[in-house]
Amino acid sequence: MPAGRRGPAAQSARRPPPLLPLLLLCVLGAPRAGSGAHTAVISPQDPTLLIGSSLQATCSVHGDPPGATAEGLYWTLNGRRLPPELSRVLNTSTLALALANLNGSRQQSGDNLVCHARDGSILAGSCLYVGLPPEKPFNISCWSKNMKDLTCRWTPGAHGETFLHTNYSLKYKLRWYGQDNTCEEYHTVGPHSCHIPKDLALFTPYEIWVEATNRLGSARSDVLTLDILDVVTTDPPPDVHVSRVGGLEDQLSVRWVSPPALKDFLFQAKYQIRYRVEDSVDWKVVDDVSNQTSCRLAGLKPGTVYFVQVRCNPFGIYGSKKAGIWSEWSHPTAASTPRSERPGPGGGACEPRGGEPSSGPVRRELKQFLGWLKKHAYCSNLSFRLYDQWRAWMQKSHKTRNQDEGILPSGRRGTARGPAR
Repeated sequence: MPAGRRGPAAQSARRPPPLLPLLLLCVLGAPRAGSGAHTAVISPQDPTLLIGSSLQATCSVHGDPPGATAEGLYWTLNGRRLPPELSRVLNTSTLALALANLNGSRQQSGDNLVCHARDGSILAGSCLYVGLPPEKPFNISCWSKNMKDLTCRWTPGAHGETFLHTNYSLKYKLRWYGQDNTCEEYHTVGPHSCHIPKDLALFTPYEIWVEATNRLGSARSDVLTLDILDVVTTDPPPDVHVSRVGGLEDQLSVRWVSPPALKDFLFQAKYQIRYRVEDSVDWKVVDDVSNQTSCRLAGLKPGTVYFVQVRCNPFGIYGSKKAGIWSEWSHPTAASTPRSERPGPGGGACEPRGGEPSSGPVRRELKQFLGWLKKHAYCSNLSFRLYDQWRAWMQKSHKTRNQDEGILPSGRRGTARGPAR
């Protein structure tokens, strides 16, 4: 080959190395001195540092590889070439690097610090771990859906992010005896969770805690003590149905089915309902549903779409005195109340006349009854038959009176069709 001309191999050597192999250095192992063609070493090798620390590193060339003197070397971090002012030549074979106030590693597997020859070839590499020690995990919560398993989740410390791979282990044991056990099924309901599928004892408290470890240290949560029977929960009640109550314009009937998972166990359940109007995000909660599987919502707005949800809380399981854990809310079910036949405020509503002595007391009594119903008996076992008859009679009476008085849609009074009463 004529002098002064470079072949394809030489030209290829001048191209910068691809980024992907650099990013894999800390996963597959950085080049070490004496390993085949690699003739340099970085010191310190694979350091672990706190955020804000400084690093003094050197790249020392061994032997006499062509173009690999200290003057021709340079550094890259995660594939990006570092400014030359961060480096200085110590001798003909050693290039030093000074990094100050280090940020957290961009990769939990470690950042890639690489020493290159003048032609871009990789001479040596090191994994740089910069981060924080784990903080104490907290807010451990656990629940069981069949009294044979247990699922727990937790919060990984106040700041959470350590910038390093941090391992979390859920440990548990019987409170007064037994050995430590480690949960094995992680990430079942989120990134910081674990599921224990079987081999749990009843009527005996467990101690549960979480241990966090990484390259900079370890931390342990407080111990949570619980009895499986006290943390039982269920799936949301299925088959929630919402329907109108005849022509009553301010009521809806809600019915549902008990969760099937716990039908074989000795337990009771209490339910909670919440509802909201279609164009609102504010839910109103009905707490006093007791253990029924139906409820009457009263005092609603006529001609309005409502979304309704139900959830369940099992209690008294095998004689336990503590309530369980509320299930998730059921999927929203929508229904609308009937539109009012009475004209609204802008349509000339007809107020009772002073000459009707029975109208005022009936309305006051109805108002008192509704107030008591809202406060004490939203979903009680009382029969609504008499109340429904009363409401139907009131609506019919009001409609008849409007017709007798000739109420027009615009609110003007027409000529009465029948004889005066």
